[in-house]
Amino acid sequence: MAFIRVIPTLLLHKGGLVKSVKFKDYKYVGDPINAVKIFNEKEVDEIALIDIDATRNGTAPNIDTIATIAGEAFMPMSYGGGITTVQQIKDILYNGIEKVIINKAVHTHPSIIAEAANLFGNQSIVASIDVKKNILGSYKVYTDNGKKNTGLHPVAFAQQLAQLGAGEILLNNIDKDGTFSGYDVQLIQQVASAVNIPVIAAGGAATLKDFSLAKKHGASALAAGSMFVFQMPHKAVLISYPTKNELKQIADGA
Repeated sequence: MAFIRVIPTLLLHKGGLVKSVKFKDYKYVGDPINAVKIFNEKEVDEIALIDIDATRNGTAPNIDTIATIAGEAFMPMSYGGGITTVQQIKDILYNGIEKVIINKAVHTHPSIIAEAANLFGNQSIVASIDVKKNILGSYKVYTDNGKKNTGLHPVAFAQQLAQLGAGEILLNNIDKDGTFSGYDVQLIQQVASAVNIPVIAAGGAATLKDFSLAKKHGASALAAGSMFVFQMPHKAVLISYPTKNELKQIADGA
């Protein structure tokens, strides 16, 4: 049977879970432990946990918090936020997390990708690329929660990260984040066709059709946040996840 990974993304902020719109306007949506337990019941493929305070505040990953949340999860988890050293990656992986998501550190000292991949395997290292268009309409890679334009093009940067040893690319369109306007399939296609590692599409998912379109444009996995925690049209908080039959239809290209 065909298979496609569909990954809820949980954002940690001040101890709770939030959802953002274009990397700002955070709305509290609940407790991380409760959310993980609900996703357990829904037999989720895997979960991405990102501490959005850690990098912004210059703080190290909270290993105790990570271990507590991972200890409740029945599915594989990845973690991102505040990672700056290989020792931190080791501590995270040794506390119940299968993969680390590295964003800002790949800009400040990109050798961390190669070092970590060599020690723990490429499959454990996810390189995160946050993208939006500049005032001229060109795709650029941003850091610092979408505030700093690096001047890099996402395609060239993704190729560099793949060469360094990243096992996957998490590709997030900032302008699409939390908007329910669908993935940026043009961006997905450009990056996915330029690298030989899986690309996880993120930013803008609203329907199962969005998943199918992203897959058809090269996405190997599909990440979403708001779609799984809000009930439209009034955005009431209600955790959901596609059924196995729906996932099979996406994987089969329906």
